[in-house]
Amino acid sequence: MRMILTPIAIFAVALSACGSNSDTSQADLPSVVVTTSIAGDMVTAALGDLVGSELTVDVITPVGADAHEFAPSAKQAETMENADLLVVSGLGYEEGMTDLIANAMDAGAVTFVLGGALEPSEGVDPHVWLDPVLMSEVFATFPEAVASTTGVPIADVSANTSAYVAELVELDATITAAFAAYPDLQRNLVTSHDALSRFADRYGFTIVDTIIPSVSTSAGASAADLDGVLEAIRTNDVRAIFSETTESDALAQAISDEIGRDVPVIELFTESLGEPGNGADTYIGMMATNAQLIADALS
Repeated sequence: MRMILTPIAIFAVALSACGSNSDTSQADLPSVVVTTSIAGDMVTAALGDLVGSELTVDVITPVGADAHEFAPSAKQAETMENADLLVVSGLGYEEGMTDLIANAMDAGAVTFVLGGALEPSEGVDPHVWLDPVLMSEVFATFPEAVASTTGVPIADVSANTSAYVAELVELDATITAAFAAYPDLQRNLVTSHDALSRFADRYGFTIVDTIIPSVSTSAGASAADLDGVLEAIRTNDVRAIFSETTESDALAQAISDEIGRDVPVIELFTESLGEPGNGADTYIGMMATNAQLIADALS
């Protein structure tokens, strides 16, 4: 039987009494498994000191990889199937894991869906984490999901998660202030694929075109698509093209070269965290970094 936990409706499962035991090995602790590096950092930060003492967190997609297409190993598939709680983006984002997520649910894993409050439909943007306000609302519902699947007391989970939700609220304020510091900021965006619509809607930007006209990086671009991007850049006085750290920027660079004026290609972190120490190695750092890169490029 498949069970799904979403930020709107959380299916109740039996709570088991589970006290802290210093003799309990990591292998005996309840397991939370997360499909992406970005969500993995959010879950780890939200759970705080419960990680390693009351439960474990395993992340499937490594830093630098695009979870649209990432194919887990057999061992990772087993980890997913053995999860007590499986955290996924949903909305069709994890294209390479669709069957494995279904298998894990069949094996008894309960699934918490970051995009579960949203109505899935053709072409809907699954990059829900690029809206920190939405993520603050999602993680406010996380304690019940964790407690009901791992047995960790909900009061303990809520104490840690509430602190993280406050950080997400502060992140939104930081990003808003970063853009407000540039009163003449040009707000037309061209992106490598349709990943920034939630960010744009939250912070008052307009996506005038995308190189790949899809929410998935596995799609392609036609010659007509590229001609359309060139026209959009010229018509809308676009000042930069925003590519992504996990994908080739060759098409973006070719378009930039064709424009005939300085339109730099700026890499953003949309599908993965950055490497340790680069400032984008946490979700909060990643979002702040993206905001500053956009502000600097368009001011």
